[in-house]
Amino acid sequence: MAPVADLPSSPSIPVAESNLQPFFILHKASPRKPATKTRRKIDLSPRIADGSTEEHIDNLRFETFKFLWSNTESVIKDVLKNLNVNVFDEIDKWVHVSFDAIRACKNLDSASSTRPYPILDNESIAVPGASRQIFTGLLFTKNMEFVDDILTFSDLGEHLKSRGCYVANFSSLDFSAKNGVGGCLKTLLRQFLMVNIDAPEMSILASWYTEQGNNENPLVLIIEDVERCYGPVLNDLIIMLREWVIKIPIILILGVATTVDSLRSTLTSNGFLYLSVCEFTLGTPAERMDAVIEAVLLKRCQRFSVGKQVSTFLRNYFLRHDGTLTLFLRALKIAMVQHICAAPFLRCTFRKLVDEVSSKDFDDNSILLTETFLKQARDIPSFQRYCRRSANSANWANGLSDMKRLRKLWSSTVMCLYEVGKYRRTTLLDLYCEALEPGPDNSSPPDDMQLPKHNTMLLHNHDSIGCPKKEGYVVWAIQRVRDLPVVELCKLLNRWEMLTRGMTEIHEKVKELHSLTTLEANHPKLDQTETPRRQAARNKVNEKTDKATVNEKVATFLQCIVGEYIQPIESIPFNEIVFFDDAEKLQTALIGDPRRRIQVDLLESNKFLKCSCCSKNSGMPVPSMHNTSIMYSLAQEHGDLINLHEWYHSFKSIVTGTRVQVQKPKKRLKLSPSPSPKKQKDSNEQTKNRSDADIQAEFCRAVIELQMTGLLRMPSKRRPDYVQRVAFGL
Repeated sequence: MAPVADLPSSPSIPVAESNLQPFFILHKASPRKPATKTRRKIDLSPRIADGSTEEHIDNLRFETFKFLWSNTESVIKDVLKNLNVNVFDEIDKWVHVSFDAIRACKNLDSASSTRPYPILDNESIAVPGASRQIFTGLLFTKNMEFVDDILTFSDLGEHLKSRGCYVANFSSLDFSAKNGVGGCLKTLLRQFLMVNIDAPEMSILASWYTEQGNNENPLVLIIEDVERCYGPVLNDLIIMLREWVIKIPIILILGVATTVDSLRSTLTSNGFLYLSVCEFTLGTPAERMDAVIEAVLLKRCQRFSVGKQVSTFLRNYFLRHDGTLTLFLRALKIAMVQHICAAPFLRCTFRKLVDEVSSKDFDDNSILLTETFLKQARDIPSFQRYCRRSANSANWANGLSDMKRLRKLWSSTVMCLYEVGKYRRTTLLDLYCEALEPGPDNSSPPDDMQLPKHNTMLLHNHDSIGCPKKEGYVVWAIQRVRDLPVVELCKLLNRWEMLTRGMTEIHEKVKELHSLTTLEANHPKLDQTETPRRQAARNKVNEKTDKATVNEKVATFLQCIVGEYIQPIESIPFNEIVFFDDAEKLQTALIGDPRRRIQVDLLESNKFLKCSCCSKNSGMPVPSMHNTSIMYSLAQEHGDLINLHEWYHSFKSIVTGTRVQVQKPKKRLKLSPSPSPKKQKDSNEQTKNRSDADIQAEFCRAVIELQMTGLLRMPSKRRPDYVQRVAFGL
C-alpha cells in the first residue's frame, strides 16, 4: 500500500473516487534489513505451518458442510414443492376457469379499455356475477408463523407462471398506511410491466394488457399474509380492482393462516361482498414435518443423522415454536455444523468414504489406505469393537458397508411401523424418537421365522425384545395389525412392498405375505342363505380362523423385523461418523451465551486481530492491545469491587509502557534484538505526546463500553470511587 503522503499525487484517485483500497492502522510493519528478515523467517516458520494446517482443516469443514447442506436443502425444497403440487394444480385450474368466466362477459378493444368503468347491459353479460365481484382464492396455510409460507407462495407463483399466468406477489409490508393504495398500485405496475412509474394509474395497466397482446392470459395477484395487512389500504385496493374487473381480469389469491372470519374482520362489509371466494387448503405443519423427516433422516441417512437426545430436543423445539418448520430446519442445520466441527478429519473425509465403499478394490489414492486416517480411526469406540485385531482398509470397507445396510433396514422398518401408525395419526417425528430408544441386546433368538441371511426372533409377549416400552408404540402397532380386516391388511402390505424395495432381507417375505393376503381377500364366500345352518356356521368359523392366521403371520413378521433391525445406534458400526447426539452443544449453539462470548473475545482479542506482538505475551496486557481488552484483563485482578483510581493507574502504566512485569524465575526467556535507536526514539516521543487528558478519555470510554456490554455496574452515590463487576469466570 502506498504511503499516505503519496496519495494526492496518485493519478488514479481523480479517475475513480469510489475505488476504496484496504488499509491497516494496527502495527504496520516497517522495512527491515535483509539479515534481520532472514532471522525472523526462521523463528516464525513453525507458526506459519500450524496456521496453514488449521486453515486447511477449516476449508475441509466448510466444503463438507456446503456439500451436505446444499444436498439436504435441495431435497427439502423438492419435498415441500411436491407436497403442494396437487393444491397448486387445483388453483391453476380454478384460475383459468375464472378467467374464462370473466372473458365471457364482454371483449373490450384498446379504445374502450382506458375509458371509465362501462355500464354493461344484460345482453352483453354471460355471467352477471362476474362484473360485480372479483374471483378470490383463499389459501389456508394453517401456520402460526408466516416464515414457513414464504417459500410456499414463491413456489405457487412460479407454478402459475409456468402455466401462462402473469403473477405479482405482495407481502403484508406493501399494505401500510404510509404507502397507501398508491404504493400498492406502483408495486403492481412494477411487477407486471417491469418498469418503475412515478405516477401510477390503472389505465396504464389496462392499456398494456390490451395493446401488447397480453390479454390471452390471466393476471394473478398473490397477497401472502392477509391477516397482517393494513385493512383500509387492502379494502381500497379491492374496491379499485373491482371497478376494473372487466377491463383488467385480475384474480386474487389471499393467504389466510386461520379462518375466513379473519378476512371479514380485516375488510369492510362492502369490500368483502366484492369477493367471490373459493377455498383451498395446504397440508398441516405435522404433514410437512413428516415429509421432511422421511426424506432427510430416513431415506438419506447414510451421511448425517441425529441420535436420541438431539431428536428429542428437535421435537420439543418444534413444538415449543408452534410447529414452525423453518426454525426446525435451522436447528438441524446448526446440528450438522456442530457435528462436522467435532472431529474435523473423519467427518470431513466421510464424503469420499461413502463413494469408495461401493467398490471392492481401492487405488493408491484411496483415503482408506492412508496411515493418518487409520491412526485417527482407532480412537472411535465402535471401531475398536468392530475391528479388534487390526485396523486396515478391508475392515473399514466392511464396517461402512454394514453401517449403510443396517441404516437402510432400520429406516425401512421405521417406515413400516409408520404406515401402521397412520390409523391413529402418529407423527413420524414421534416414532423416530421412540425408535432410537435404547433397548436390551438381542441374544439367542428362536428360529420360528427365518429371514434371509439373518437370524430373527418370534415375540409372543409384550415384554419381549423389540418393544421399547411395555405400553409403547410397537405393542400397539402389532396388536393393530392383528385386528385389521383382510382388505386393509392387503393395502398395508402393498405399501410395505413399495417401501422395502432394494432390501432383499425383508422384501421377499413381504411379497410372500402380500400374495397370501391377496389370495385370502379374493377367496369366494359361500352364500349363507343357500347353505344349511350347520355348514354356514362351520364356514364362518373357518373364515375367522383363516383371517386370524393371516393377520398373525403379518404381526409375527412385524415383530421379527422390529426385534432384528430396531437396535440402539451404539450397536451400529462407525455410528460416530454419521450420528450427532450432543443436545447440550446444540442448545448452546441455538440459544447462545452472549455474555460468556464477550468475555472470551475481550480476553483473547489477539486471535481475532491476528496480532503477532500481542500473542507473544501469553495473555498479559501490552500497549498494542485494544483499550477495552486491557481494561477487562486488569479487572481480572480485582474482586467484586474495583477501585477506579487503582484501575486507572494500572491502565496508564500499561498504555505508557511503564508497568514492570514480573517474570517467573525458573522460565528462561529468549534474547530478542533491541529495537533500533530511531524506532526507540519515535516510541518515546509518542509516549510523551500523550497527555493525561487523552489517557483519561480512553479510560472513560473503555469503562462505558464495559458497562454497555453488561460486564460492569457504574459507581453508586454511596461508593463513587468503586465499580462493581457483574460477570465472573468463564
